[in-house]
Amino acid sequence: MVMGEFQSGQSVSRLNSMRSLERLIRRGMKNSNNISEQWRRKTEQRRNVCLGLVNANQYEDFYLENTADCFTKCSESRNESCDLENLQRYWLKFEYHLLESPTSIVNMSFLKAAVQNISTHISEDLFFSLTPSQVPGLVTEDEHEHPDRVRLPRSLFESLQENRSEVLLAITILDVGPGNLFKGPQLSLEDGSRVLNNRLVGLSLGSIPVRRLAEPLEITFSHQHLPPNMALSCVFWDATKGDWSSMGCSTELRARKTICRCDHLTFFALLLKPILDQATVQSLIRISQAGCGASMIFLAFTIVLYAALRCYWQRFKSEDAPKIHVALSLSLFLLNLTFFFNMGHGPQLSGATCRARAAVFHYFLLCTFTWMGLEAFHLYLLVIKVFNTYFGHYFLKLSSVGWGLPALIVFGTGTADSYGRYTIRDKSNVTTLELCWFQEKTDVSVLYVTVHGYFIVTSLFSAVVLGLVAWKIFTLPRATAGKEQGPNWKGVLTVLGLSSLVGATWWLAILTPLGWSTIYIFALFNSLQGVFIFCWFTMLYFPSRSAVAFSSSVPRADQVHTMSHE
Repeated sequence: MVMGEFQSGQSVSRLNSMRSLERLIRRGMKNSNNISEQWRRKTEQRRNVCLGLVNANQYEDFYLENTADCFTKCSESRNESCDLENLQRYWLKFEYHLLESPTSIVNMSFLKAAVQNISTHISEDLFFSLTPSQVPGLVTEDEHEHPDRVRLPRSLFESLQENRSEVLLAITILDVGPGNLFKGPQLSLEDGSRVLNNRLVGLSLGSIPVRRLAEPLEITFSHQHLPPNMALSCVFWDATKGDWSSMGCSTELRARKTICRCDHLTFFALLLKPILDQATVQSLIRISQAGCGASMIFLAFTIVLYAALRCYWQRFKSEDAPKIHVALSLSLFLLNLTFFFNMGHGPQLSGATCRARAAVFHYFLLCTFTWMGLEAFHLYLLVIKVFNTYFGHYFLKLSSVGWGLPALIVFGTGTADSYGRYTIRDKSNVTTLELCWFQEKTDVSVLYVTVHGYFIVTSLFSAVVLGLVAWKIFTLPRATAGKEQGPNWKGVLTVLGLSSLVGATWWLAILTPLGWSTIYIFALFNSLQGVFIFCWFTMLYFPSRSAVAFSSSVPRADQVHTMSHE
């Protein structure tokens, strides 16, 4: 009986032990599976070259080619996971490896590199070729033979003479392909921005830091004519920010090449970026259309007010100043009107019609510039010259210049077949706007002479006259009073009113290269010129006490000049 109970207890104990052992085996198998899964994931991760872990610090030809495959794999499609930061760090460290390696030349399809032993006691600047198909090498100064090159100033090496007699210089030409490597936040958007020819140029002295050079190095990139609406800028790769930067670099654009001057050594490139994107173009169009619409309304009011004053004020018929104001208002009104027609044409417009519209738009643009210059000329006779200003048939002569000179220029431009379709493209190189203007194939000198040059001449003359008038307005009252006075607010308002007549709002175009904010300011204020002219006209000529009080701060142009005719 006791023996049976003992055997039964042993059976229960053995059964419990077996169950515990089974649980331990299952737990062990589960842990083993987890470990295997983790190991598998780590192994797959290590096998992924584009994560930048497999080939780190390995720069033999096999590893270079293996890692270079990521240039195309790490694209927008993202078919394979990539760690751009690790990959960029891998290529940035290549020059340090090259300087420490016994191999002084690397010649691969995507990578050309060389190490040069340079004496710090050189007597002249050094030039190295940067031709993409060749290994960088020391060359002569002849730019025709080597259009792509770098010039290292002698002063760079002279500054190192105290510590060493020779230095090792690594020069690298790297083709990063069309992927995402070395694009950074500036070029990550789908906007057509890119590194020109996908080419980076690296310059390094290894562990020797080179910053704030007294004389900058020069890198010359050759290229074809740029596509419309695109601009080039010299930049270097800022490893701390992981982006391109232009600090310490300047850009000199030429016909078929760009010269970059920088005050340090690192990886350089030439960025091709669009000037205007689609959103910016559409915003500027809306601002211009709204401003031009308001200007047309107020310019029409100015013309109607002038006609009413001629009926109300008999002497107004013989005065020249309001006639000049109205002629400017009329030319500006017609310019805004042709601008609206130019913005609204469709692609179905025939070539002959488009050329005609372009000629009309060009004509009224030149008429506006001319009449603004004539406003300045009239102001000069009134305030600066004052005496002996009699001209027979004065306004008729002004009209022959104001309307006739632009007609001659447009006729000459038209005979040269310069007018046609002009296309503005966005950052994706997609057409956002078509204008009837100068054709893209037209010689740029024609545009520069008949538009830019004409505008600069009239603007400079107007600015000089306005400056002289402002000087007289602010100095004469103090000279006659014989003592210091408070702020001459009437004089300030007078100068602002006169500035609208001589086209000061157009001068803001000079500031547009400074950034987007100045472009928007120019579009806004320039399109509102008609509003400013109307305000000045009403304050100056509307028969009210406020107008008389306001205009008393400046000589009356109409009265003085009319007296010179009588």
